[in-house]
Amino acid sequence: MKQRKIIAIDMDSVLADTEKQFLIWYERDYGVNVPYESLFGKNEEDFFPAKGAIRKMVFTPGFFRTIPVMPGAVEAVKQLMNDFDVYVVSAAMEFPNSLIEKKEWLEEHFPFITWKNIVFCGSKSIIDADYLIDDHCKNLDVFKGKTLLFHAAHNVGVTHHQRVKNWEEALSAIAKLEAPPTTEV
Repeated sequence: MKQRKIIAIDMDSVLADTEKQFLIWYERDYGVNVPYESLFGKNEEDFFPAKGAIRKMVFTPGFFRTIPVMPGAVEAVKQLMNDFDVYVVSAAMEFPNSLIEKKEWLEEHFPFITWKNIVFCGSKSIIDADYLIDDHCKNLDVFKGKTLLFHAAHNVGVTHHQRVKNWEEALSAIAKLEAPPTTEV
């Protein structure tokens, strides 16, 4: 029997629309509507004029629990689970509130992913899978399998990983990577 391949999927800015949450909370807390495009190419901690705003948000109870789901993520993960073992992998240890909030968020939005397929860690360098879908190069650069860089404002200038802009593109990219090689005649 052939063993199924493993796909590890990041949460923030891949399954969960963290950038949208940042924009919503910044407007709520500071009264300023910041255009999404203004975030392009900036490190996350530099997204907003108010220094420390991001750090304050990620340490505020409720931030991770109320993040919107990334468009197409639920359907895409269900589809991937037909052919792969799927694990949600999040470097959640830095933010104490995030552990329970991320677990509850997954239970609400991805109830078909069991607790056995959720990995909260400090460093993703320990992850052994065939694929990693993530928005941060620090995770993709140390990964030994095939990588997909999920588009985010902070990574617009990155060119050394295969980029996918959304879940439709991610599914297509995986299908192409999994397709048997063609031989030219």
